[in-house]
Parts: sequence; structure tokens; C-alpha cells
Amino acid sequence: MNYSSIVGAIGVTLLLAAFFLSLFRYITQESRLYIFLNIIGAGLSCYASVLIRYWPFVVLEGCWSLVALAALLGKKRQPVK
Repeated sequence: MNYSSIVGAIGVTLLLAAFFLSLFRYITQESRLYIFLNIIGAGLSCYASVLIRYWPFVVLEGCWSLVALAALLGKKRQPVK
């Protein structure tokens, strides 16, 4: 495997882990862990897409990461439950 494939595989694994953990109710979609996994996973997937110059996924994963980051920042304004 080359560098871009490794980075992309790690990113997609984190995204799928967040999906799996949420789907089977180990974590909620509102949890910081879920949001963090999405930020890092989408960010790595975006970076891997930049490396291979596949622009549709750069846009998709970049937006995904930014939306998750906005959700995390919104959580910081709320008191911890």
C-alpha cells in the first residue's frame, strides 16, 4: 500500500467505526467521541483525496469534516451533561 492508500484507509476506518458504534448504540450521534471520529476520519479521507487529486471527494470529505467541527464547537458552548 502506498501512503495515500494508508491515510485513506485509516480515515475511512474511523468514519465506519463512528457509524458502527452509533448504529449499535454504543455511542450517540451527539457524543463528542462520535463527532471527533467524524472530524478526524473525514479529514484524513479528504487529505488522501488531495494526494490522489480526486476533487469530488476532497469537497465531500472537506465539507463533512467542517460540519463535524462546527458540531463540536457548538457542543463546547453547551454545558457538559
